[in-house]
Amino acid sequence: MEENKQNQNLNTEETTEQQTEAETVEVTEEEVVQADLVEEPAAPDFEAQLAEAKASELRLRADFDNFKRRNRIEAENRAKYSSQTIVEKLLPLVDNLDRALQIESDNEETKSVLAGVEMVKRQLVETLQNEGVIEIPAVGEAFDPNLHQAVVQEPSEEHESGVVTAEFQKGYKLHDRVIRPSMVKVAE
Repeated sequence: MEENKQNQNLNTEETTEQQTEAETVEVTEEEVVQADLVEEPAAPDFEAQLAEAKASELRLRADFDNFKRRNRIEAENRAKYSSQTIVEKLLPLVDNLDRALQIESDNEETKSVLAGVEMVKRQLVETLQNEGVIEIPAVGEAFDPNLHQAVVQEPSEEHESGVVTAEFQKGYKLHDRVIRPSMVKVAE
């Protein structure tokens, strides 16, 4: 029995020593971890995060500025070309007035009616010009597929190749946008 007591005492002493050593080791490990935390500067992480946040803010500001600029340009274009639909509907009216003015007559009554038609056409053309409508020059100009629609191509001794020789229907631009190309005959 005494041996058992001695063994227990020895075991208790060994356990106590092991616990003390473990606590010493644990304290030492905690100190090492704390020392590592102190040695690693936290500032670079914050600086990197700050730099990333600033870059993100700059990108967002640039995106927002681009968004505002695009909206402003779109609003300007809407205002600039807002009359395009009505202008497109009025152009056939101008064509018909031109056709009416091609009538020749010796009758005084017809001449006075034609004078009235001429005044109406002039007023309509002035109104369209005030809205930014411009007639596209055609006859004698070099053929431009952006401005002219070639419906006939014929050899010509009077004109060089690629020059518009006749205009069948006038073309028009609204500011800088072609709303109807000129229908033309082009020299080969």
